[in-house]
Amino acid sequence: MTAVKGKVYLVGAGPGDPGLITMRGVMVLGLADVVLYDALAHPALLQYARKDAELRNVGKRYGEESFSQEAINAELVSLALAGKIVARLKGGDPLLFARGAEEVETLASARIPFEIVPGIPSPTGAAAYAGISLTHRDLSSSVAFITGTESPGKERTAHDWSKLATATQTLCVIMGMKRLAEITTALIAHGRDPATPAAVVQWGSWSRQRVVEGSVADIAERAAAARIANPAVVVIGAVASLRASMKWFDQQPLFGRRIVVTRPEHQAEDMARQLRAKGAEAVVVPAITIVAPPEPARLDAALDVLGSYDLVAFTSANGVDCVFEALARLRRDARVFGGALVAAIGPGTEAALARRAIFADVLAAEFRGEGLAEAILAKLGSHPAPTGKRRRVLILRALTARDALPAALRASGVEVDIVAAYETKPAPIGALQALARDLEARTIDAVTFTSGSTVRELAHALAPRAKELLEGTIVAAIGPVTADVARDEGLRVDLVASEYTVAGLIDALERHFAAPPRP
Repeated sequence: MTAVKGKVYLVGAGPGDPGLITMRGVMVLGLADVVLYDALAHPALLQYARKDAELRNVGKRYGEESFSQEAINAELVSLALAGKIVARLKGGDPLLFARGAEEVETLASARIPFEIVPGIPSPTGAAAYAGISLTHRDLSSSVAFITGTESPGKERTAHDWSKLATATQTLCVIMGMKRLAEITTALIAHGRDPATPAAVVQWGSWSRQRVVEGSVADIAERAAAARIANPAVVVIGAVASLRASMKWFDQQPLFGRRIVVTRPEHQAEDMARQLRAKGAEAVVVPAITIVAPPEPARLDAALDVLGSYDLVAFTSANGVDCVFEALARLRRDARVFGGALVAAIGPGTEAALARRAIFADVLAAEFRGEGLAEAILAKLGSHPAPTGKRRRVLILRALTARDALPAALRASGVEVDIVAAYETKPAPIGALQALARDLEARTIDAVTFTSGSTVRELAHALAPRAKELLEGTIVAAIGPVTADVARDEGLRVDLVASEYTVAGLIDALERHFAAPPRP
């Protein structure tokens, strides 16, 4: 029986920043049964893979023990012959110094269907994020791309430096740090002006990006002094001097900061994206997972009679999501709200409702239970109840939550029902253990908390060393309620957002790191 052939997609991941992958690349990742990814593909890109896809790291490092190219080629063929759809995710562009052609040749020989999805090449991406234009109307009308890492089996270099040294106005050397002194010496020996500007860009477009500037004569020495290693791109030519006026990425307010996001996995990426836009490295370590409530039948029963309440209150975006998932399961829609008013605790919850075409009638002025209670009472007061009837409010929230909202409503004579729409559980321990190692190494700049449950679960996961491990980093809370939980867990809180939103929390971090250090 002939094996059913799958298909292999060679996908360019771009230079590093996960926002630089193409739309086609994202689409393909969502189709794949198996994703074979390189070490230089940003891990955030794996979020685009199917939840049931198999993810394999086959990254290679020059001079280190890793998967051989032959092994990767064989695996691509084997998986495709087994009928799998395979996404081969490669850093940069698959056909520029990425050995993609060898993989394609192997697939073609085995008659395996394939598609090549180009990516932004690492040299162009790194140069752009360093503020260097590889060509310029007045400075350079030609550019050459050169690999600095040739096959270890070669007896001598394939580069003819007598021609390359002055062939183009701009030279880009990719992965050339191990031989940079040798390369620059050869360039000078064959006619390149030693005073030609040069720049080395390490980890281009990543938050860990570093740039060293100099000239052909001294760039190798400067890079060595700065301990610059691969992955790096060397730009040689007058265009390297443009960085003085064109640099932008490393001027971002949170550039180079490693900031931990503890939100649940399905919400973490939105915050991580906002942090990356400010130049930070978002370290996503979900402290909690969101699961169905322990009594789903009680939630279903409440949803059947939503329209009988005067007002339905949501205290989180998670509550909104879980309620509408339950409605979909019950084959019900927004009509179940009937004439009930709808209240949201903050803009995130309001936005989650708006995505379902439910527009909140009540929004708390202060994004906490007390503020929502005040707003609800004001709204209900403007709509007097029929004589002899009490106002009825349904609160859909987490299984465990503060009682400030229902207590304030009941104290004012409102009849309140509380139904759990979801429950928070501790997240898998693996990522939390890795975070503990990073905290111990003092490589984390800030840990953010967006709810009391994220605080409690992270503190318990790091116990009994939570206070000690967090001593060397900034602890940031989205609001005073979350900050109080952190203090109750024995943690020091360094900053609290003045606006109790993710955007407000990021703004608080930006202000904190922009402030001059205390004497």
